Amino acid sequence: METMVKIAAVGVTAAVLGTVLRKSAPEISLLLALAAGLWMLGMVADGLGGVAQLMEELTGQAGLSEELLEPVAKTVAISILTRVTSEICRSAGESGTAAFVETAGTLAALLVALPLIRAVTVLIAEMLG
Repeated sequence: METMVKIAAVGVTAAVLGTVLRKSAPEISLLLALAAGLWMLGMVADGLGGVAQLMEELTGQAGLSEELLEPVAKTVAISILTRVTSEICRSAGESGTAAFVETAGTLAALLVALPLIRAVTVLIAEMLG
């Protein structure tokens, strides 16, 4: 909770300052948004180890292969990276580039998820056959 309060405070402060700076120095406004965003991601980065550990534990308890966990983690990472990158592009006034980033991210996530799709298809075929 304390971490989220800090993140919210920095987010609101960066948004207000960014709005003021955008009129006179749009480049500085974009850099401020990037710096604030990186700081926010840094604040929650420590928790990612716990999430990964929990996912591995649940995978082991369910008797699933680690190979099934990897595509899920990669897809989530691609999704986050795509979202952040497209919003940065939009903040810079490049909505066309943002659309291409989103399309590429969607295709990348689909490609990474193919082994998972294949494994689910095999599992369903085994259950039916």
